[in-house]
Amino acid sequence: QVQLVESGGGLVQAGSSLRLSCAASGLTFWTYTIGWFRQAPGKEREFVTAIGRSGGTTYYADSVKGRFTISRDNAKNTVSLQMNNLKPEDTAVYYCAAPKSMLTSAQAMGVATSLYWGQGTQVTVSS
Repeated sequence: QVQLVESGGGLVQAGSSLRLSCAASGLTFWTYTIGWFRQAPGKEREFVTAIGRSGGTTYYADSVKGRFTISRDNAKNTVSLQMNNLKPEDTAVYYCAAPKSMLTSAQAMGVATSLYWGQGTQVTVSS
């Protein structure tokens, strides 16, 4: 059974930083692309970033490029999302996701539809 558990969310002021973590179990972690998505109140869930199996390939939504950095530790089965210079529009529930097919690339995560999801962690950025 695949489990993804996010942590690290919280309430911060604009311009601050947060680091989210995702701990995975129930899958051969190093063979899967992992991604982060977010859902703001009243909006659809949107792609944020994804990282390939070895960590050498990353993709970011334009809205977070230059501010967010995704990384992974295959020895610990974890993925991290470092978020800097946070803005009020970054306020959302952040979800870790893994594709059900290990063939899904990091580039394809933004349009993938068959995913495992974590329970989410709330990030609130005040102005």
